[in-house]
Amino acid sequence: MNKVLPILAIIIIGISLLIYNIYDPLLIDSESFRRNDSNIQYTRHARCRMSCRQISEAEVRDILTNGKINKLKSDPHDKPCPTFALEGYTKQDGQHVRIVFAQCESILRVITCIDLDREFTCNCK
Repeated sequence: MNKVLPILAIIIIGISLLIYNIYDPLLIDSESFRRNDSNIQYTRHARCRMSCRQISEAEVRDILTNGKINKLKSDPHDKPCPTFALEGYTKQDGQHVRIVFAQCESILRVITCIDLDREFTCNCK
């Protein structure tokens, strides 16, 4: 019995660490993401996806303001900058989108834009 307890403790600790690593992104709260569009930048990839999927800067800003954080698609520990995936429907045409933002200190970078309902053939690299 004395030999089993240390092994059991190690197994329990290992399972706990595994569960923590899987569910850690779920610990994102709305306070950890600043929804400030005063210093927003768009990557070349985001611009290409926006053009291909007909998503405007105004729609991106609206999703930034009103979208819901998808905790499973966000990574507050991402390097070099935490990433947050916000989802919602655009006001102009009701497109169901996910916009991925990287919060890099005072700069909010748009990484990509995804239409969740329609497949598009985009030639973005």
